Amino acid sequence: MAFEEHLELLTAVEPVAQRLMDEHLERRKHWYHHELVPWELGRNFITEPWDESQCTISEKARTALVLNLLTEDNLPYYHVALENYLPDSSAWKQWGALWTAEEGQHAIAIRSYLLTSRNCDPVELEDNRVATMKAGWHPDWRHPAELFAYTSAQELATRVSHRNAGKLTDDPVAFELMRLIAQDENHHFVFYKGVMSEMIRIEPSLVLEGIYSTFENFAMPGAGIPGFTRRAVDIARAGVYNLRIHHDSVVKPLLDQWGIEKLTGLSSKAAEFQQKLMDLPKDLITKAERFEARFSPI
Repeated sequence: MAFEEHLELLTAVEPVAQRLMDEHLERRKHWYHHELVPWELGRNFITEPWDESQCTISEKARTALVLNLLTEDNLPYYHVALENYLPDSSAWKQWGALWTAEEGQHAIAIRSYLLTSRNCDPVELEDNRVATMKAGWHPDWRHPAELFAYTSAQELATRVSHRNAGKLTDDPVAFELMRLIAQDENHHFVFYKGVMSEMIRIEPSLVLEGIYSTFENFAMPGAGIPGFTRRAVDIARAGVYNLRIHHDSVVKPLLDQWGIEKLTGLSSKAAEFQQKLMDLPKDLITKAERFEARFSPI
């Protein structure tokens, strides 16, 4: 069934989306990256070219920050996805604009820190940004449940990844910067998780397939980043984000918080997807153990 045929579900959920957005505005305190970035460390890259010896944080920490930054750089594509898939009504449009405005500071902040502290190759970083944005990001959501299952999991995953990357730097400035970004991701996660919760309450049999297809095939939106697989393996081994963390901090908590196992009165098809969803954590642990057996931590 095409996405457009499920728009009535989004209409039914819109009052809850409005409430969640109002709560978000009351809860979140805006912050300013210019108050955190160590501008006093900045030097001229023409007269003093970059060299790796100038870096002040470890290579694995730099890999984590750069990968997280390049993922944030694709914000225009994420905004377009929301614009394309959400109805043209007040609450949804207001949220899309608000979310984009808040997310927009993240890439600016991380890039400013990396450049002023000289913890990245500026030429390579810019080339990677251009390549990443040329690759873009083009989801093919067939149902609102896929959109909100994905955004819930993605925001939660980035919250975890940003916090762990900040810890890995062993730099108080980077830690605080990534803590604030992770805090934003958590505020956004609360919104998306809440919308998904309401969809489950209204039409549980209708949404379980979308949640399952999203979770079973979940992939971070940075797959178009140059060298993504190698970099993802590096941050997985460093404990920033890996399959075990994905299980422990994203998939299992969301299934529990949405009460998937306790849903009753489902259609026979929905009951099958319910069971498949409850089997996913075990499969993830199996994959995590295989990865851990193959790659030792760094």
